[in-house]
Amino acid sequence: MNNRVHPPKLQPGDKVAVLSPAFAAPAIGPAVHEQAMRRLAELTGLIPIEYPTTRKLGATAEERAADVNAAFADPEIRAILATVGGSDQITVIRHLDPELARADPKPFLGYSDNTNLLNWLWSHGVAGFYGGSTQVHLGAGPAVDPEHLAALTAALFTGERLELTEPGESEDYGLEWADVLATSEGGLREATEPWVWAGPEKVVTGPTWGGCLEVIDQLAIADRLPSAEALQGTILLLETSEELPEAEQVRYWVRALGERGLLGTVAGVAVARTPGSALDRPLPDAAARAKRRADQRDVMLEEIGAYNPDAVVCIGPPFGHTKPQWIVPYGGEMTLDGVAQRVFADYA
Repeated sequence: MNNRVHPPKLQPGDKVAVLSPAFAAPAIGPAVHEQAMRRLAELTGLIPIEYPTTRKLGATAEERAADVNAAFADPEIRAILATVGGSDQITVIRHLDPELARADPKPFLGYSDNTNLLNWLWSHGVAGFYGGSTQVHLGAGPAVDPEHLAALTAALFTGERLELTEPGESEDYGLEWADVLATSEGGLREATEPWVWAGPEKVVTGPTWGGCLEVIDQLAIADRLPSAEALQGTILLLETSEELPEAEQVRYWVRALGERGLLGTVAGVAVARTPGSALDRPLPDAAARAKRRADQRDVMLEEIGAYNPDAVVCIGPPFGHTKPQWIVPYGGEMTLDGVAQRVFADYA
């Protein structure tokens, strides 16, 4: 049963907070950030509002939490968008005030390290959206991808139900944000593989929970994961980041979720397209990138199948560390249609 609050939708002219609750990417690529703000305003009619730590490198956890709390406390702010992920948002969470989020729920959009904040909201009864980085998906490159804009519009305005479609191409990363071409040119795009389905041929619908496995691992150690009972009938979202963990590490994480009882209780699992390369490493050839994705796919299928053979599993939708990127509900409903092999998201 999904009893989480779904924050109200916005109207053009509303103000939205653009925050850096993890890494302050705008400080590294101000031109990309400023283009993101222009595009956000032009494409949505919303008014982006920055906070003291939006562009502040090295801001403390307390400072970043103060901005999140201030955004929830301000009645004029109607949504919160993360500029990017990072690595230490887990230190921010204990400084947040849940009463502010419950008193005036607002859509929060972010992914990767923002799994921390989304899980925190989920634990306090507020739904959010997994995906969206103003620095990556709005500001960088020649244009905003239509899939991303469709999901952003649904999440913030219409609340409609959309089918997640395959763009047919994908990039793992773009140019360095400080590059003068980062606002006009994208990264290497390659053709995508078909999504892989496993489990019974049936249709399952449920509220989502999950996120980036590297962060879920941290949540487990910090004892911030939900109970198996709380995840009964959910659609589990899983993905890995540009840290490029090896397949065996992914196996250990997914197996541990099984041992904790979380895998056995879900109705379905959606696994995002796996990055095959990272900006700070030499580019592997196409065969090596494909092998990395295949190796992670195989261990996912093995471990999920071992703990929950009745779960409908779909591997490949682009909702994580990839571009184009679909933003997907976090606490809202998704449908995995194992019969027709289609995926739908409800952005209410």
